[in-house]
Amino acid sequence: MKLSVIITTYNAPAWLQKVLWGYEAQTFKDFEMVIADDGSADETRLLIDNMRKEVSYPVQHIWQSDEGFRKCAILNKAIVASQTDYLVISDGDCIPRKDFLEVHINKRKQGYFLSGGYSKLPMDISQKITKEDIFNQNCFDIDWLKANGLPATFRNNKFTAKGFKASLLNFITPTNASWNGHNSSAWKKDIYAVNGFNEQMRYGALDREMGERLENSGIKGLQIRYSAVCVHLDHSRGYKNKEDLARNKAIWMKSRKEKLTWIEDGIVKSAKPVSQPA
Repeated sequence: MKLSVIITTYNAPAWLQKVLWGYEAQTFKDFEMVIADDGSADETRLLIDNMRKEVSYPVQHIWQSDEGFRKCAILNKAIVASQTDYLVISDGDCIPRKDFLEVHINKRKQGYFLSGGYSKLPMDISQKITKEDIFNQNCFDIDWLKANGLPATFRNNKFTAKGFKASLLNFITPTNASWNGHNSSAWKKDIYAVNGFNEQMRYGALDREMGERLENSGIKGLQIRYSAVCVHLDHSRGYKNKEDLARNKAIWMKSRKEKLTWIEDGIVKSAKPVSQPA
């Protein structure tokens, strides 16, 4: 296998199933799936067991007990469990377009991580998407989306941009090429070198903070938001609160200000860097 896909999930089996269908539809096939499960109930486990029989790619289910929002911890466990040297990290509510992994594998480059985006869908369209819509790629067809109520915005260019237009939009977008947890990829050795995700962080900026450490270590972001396309299925965020957001932002700004490349509460619980994986 040439890459590992890591997606996070928590008690959203209907959305996870749609995402797993999205990866079955990929033009690039040489990958494994690692599901980073932050404490879902048995319904998710049963779904994954059934999907293993339906999809052509191998699936690892990495689970931890439900002790509140601990996305960083389960991501670190999934990174360790992954079996390749290149990692694509996304979420269990983001359906990838059929060329999603092809873009990531073709644009990977030593010394860089790839920074993609997503297109948010309203709840009614999220619920309407069927297995057939995913395999037929209707959910990435701008005419189908508009017919089902998607508002017209500049961001809809993600669905229509190809080739030169996509490259031009990647170049001129004012959005920073930051690490985005819904659509980014990097060499495993580079993530190990900054000790992965900071397990002191809960919801809010946890992805950006790791990206900050990657950049501080000399790994720069490359923009692919108009090339690697995925749609985000709507959901509530009961775990979101002002206290965690403020605390996480302070941790992120500390990493930026002090040019940190290492955190002690990451893949390993140590103040000393670990050796790189083979």
